[in-house]
Amino acid sequence: MKPVVIFRHSPIEGPGYLATFLDAHAIPWRLVKIDAGETLPAATGQFSGLVFMGGPMSVNDDLPWIAPALALIRQAVAGDIPVLGHCLGGQLMVRALGGVVSRSPVKEFGWGEVSVADNPIAREWFGDLSVFEAFHWHGETFTLPVAATRLLSSRYCENQAFALGKHLAMQCHVEMTEEMVKAWCEVGSGETSGGSWPPVQSAEAMQQDMANRVAALNGIARHLYIKWVTGLV
Repeated sequence: MKPVVIFRHSPIEGPGYLATFLDAHAIPWRLVKIDAGETLPAATGQFSGLVFMGGPMSVNDDLPWIAPALALIRQAVAGDIPVLGHCLGGQLMVRALGGVVSRSPVKEFGWGEVSVADNPIAREWFGDLSVFEAFHWHGETFTLPVAATRLLSSRYCENQAFALGKHLAMQCHVEMTEEMVKAWCEVGSGETSGGSWPPVQSAEAMQQDMANRVAALNGIARHLYIKWVTGLV
């Protein structure tokens, strides 16, 4: 089987639970460290799927790797190779597919409830689930590309996830591990200091009951990833 390629844009925003899932299912994967200066491949044919992780930058920034990333996403979608985006990765998918990413009037940092849309495609991805607690770390939001279907919303962000065929883009984070939550709280303390929910939690609040929260989120992620890998080529 050809590997899944995972693009990392920040040292602390790696694949997290996704790596655990892929290893458990004997699905090979390769990590491309954009943050370390590694270059994006020119073509998608050597991969069974593409995954884009999060990062502190904006897809609207003038960065040399953004245009090649958008081109790869378009190439994958045209070739029916499944694409999966987490936060920044979801926003890259939006840009590549004709949507708009812009500054959100409200930032979301920490744990917060998201609601599953009431439509058949959302049911395909989430089953009978109607709400769950996701992890958030974003100050931007996006519109839906043409033909995409909204899957998730939160009180502060209407578009938290969408599907377009076998492709899945998320604004929220489902890939979190306890180690990632701790690292983000430490590195991002300037963004969350003095915060209180809603919609910005303090680092202390984010780490309360963390083991149970992360375990529950891993269960949600597992369900989504099982659906996504069925489309691998």
